[in-house]
Amino acid sequence: MDINGTVAVVTGGGTGIGAAVAESLARKGAAAVIVNYSRSSVAAAATVARVQALGCKAEAVAADVSDDAAVRRMAERVRADYGRVDALVCNAGTTKWVPFPDLDGLTDEVWRQVMGVNLMGAFYCARAFAPDLRAARGAIVNVASIAGLLATGSSMAYGVSKAALLQLTRDLAVALGPAIRVNAVAPGLVATRWHIDRLGEQVFGEMAAKEEQKAPLRRTAQPEHIAQLVTALLESDMVTGEILVGDGGRHLAY
Repeated sequence: MDINGTVAVVTGGGTGIGAAVAESLARKGAAAVIVNYSRSSVAAAATVARVQALGCKAEAVAADVSDDAAVRRMAERVRADYGRVDALVCNAGTTKWVPFPDLDGLTDEVWRQVMGVNLMGAFYCARAFAPDLRAARGAIVNVASIAGLLATGSSMAYGVSKAALLQLTRDLAVALGPAIRVNAVAPGLVATRWHIDRLGEQVFGEMAAKEEQKAPLRRTAQPEHIAQLVTALLESDMVTGEILVGDGGRHLAY
C-alpha cells in the first residue's frame, strides 16, 4: 500500500502509540486521518492539530470501541465524510493492574472491560470497516502486546486479551483475504503515559533501565518506534497474518 493519498482510521489515536501512528501516516502523505477516542478528548484534539499541521486532513471522532453500535456509527460517519477507508489501525486498549497471583482480583467486570476493548473492539472495528477496506484493497494493523506471547504484563486478563487479539489477527487475515491484509504488532515496554502515569517517572525509569540491560538493543521503545512498525506493515503488500514484535529483542532473553 502506498500511504500517500489514503484515508486511515486510528482507534485510541489521541495519545501514545495511536497519536504517533496518526502523525506517521500524515508524514507519509495520508490524505486524512480519523483519530478515534473514548475519553481523551483534549489529547485527541491536540493530535488532530499536529496532524493538520503536517498538511493532512484530520478529525477526532468519539466512540467506545467496545460498543458495536458506536463503532458502526463511527464507520457510517467516516464513510459519509470521506467516501473511503484504506487503513484501519486498531490501537485502542485498556487494562486493569492485577498481580498474577491475585485470582480473586480478576472479577467478571475486569474480564468484561478488558476483553471488551482489547478484543471485541478490534473485531467490531474490522467488521464495521470491512466493506470500505475491501473496496480499497486496504489493510488492518492490530496493536497487541508482548503480553500476548509471554506470561507478563499488567494482569492476566490483559495478557489473555492480547493473545486472543493475535489469534483474531490470523483468523481475520484468512477471513478477509485476498482483498484485505491483516497484521499485528506486539510492543514490549513503551515509554507512554500508560506506564508512566501508573508507576511514576522514577519507578518507570528504573524499570526501563533494568529491561534495557536484558534487551540486545539496550533501549526502551518510544511511541514513534511502534508507529514505524505499524506503517511498515501497512506498506507491506505481501504480508498478512503476521505478528511483528517490537521490544528491542527483549523477548529473546525472557
